[in-house]
Amino acid sequence: MFLFSNTSINIIVAITMALLINTAIAKTVNTEATNHISQTNKLLGAMQPTQTKPQPRLQVYKSPTCSCCEKWLKHIEQHGFISTAHNQTSLSTFKSDKGIAPQYRSCHTAVSKAGYIFEGHVPAKFIHQFLANPPENAIGLAVPAMPIGSPGMEIGDKFMPYQVLLLKADNSYVVYAELNSYQEQF
Repeated sequence: MFLFSNTSINIIVAITMALLINTAIAKTVNTEATNHISQTNKLLGAMQPTQTKPQPRLQVYKSPTCSCCEKWLKHIEQHGFISTAHNQTSLSTFKSDKGIAPQYRSCHTAVSKAGYIFEGHVPAKFIHQFLANPPENAIGLAVPAMPIGSPGMEIGDKFMPYQVLLLKADNSYVVYAELNSYQEQF
């Protein structure tokens, strides 16, 4: 038989009460933490991951010595394209095979995954527009020659107005865009 004094009983009761209170608090905290984690997981599950549009890829065929082509490559990459440059010693046959008549030619030719061509210093803005909604019977866009102030052909603050041409499969063209100022390119 155990003999406890009143003081001992009070201590045992106090310790028991403290243990019960700690257990109750721990259960409450654990339940609240579990609820918080569950709510967080529901919120995270409801959130759709942000999907970025894949960057369009262009294969660019150019002369190995052309510095304006390199500048144009930087322009399109700064405006959302991934490019791969292919240095060619002779582009004439390649351009003919792609359906680019001599009067529409420039120093480089870009080709999209879908086979559309972008001849010369076409601003990235118009390539994006074209690829978003390619016109029927179009083979691509061209900026013939090398207009001063076009992307890759920047010389100080000089700008020469120019046209972006929509090239058609029947070797004809229509004006796709007319640029009268440097800012219209972007």
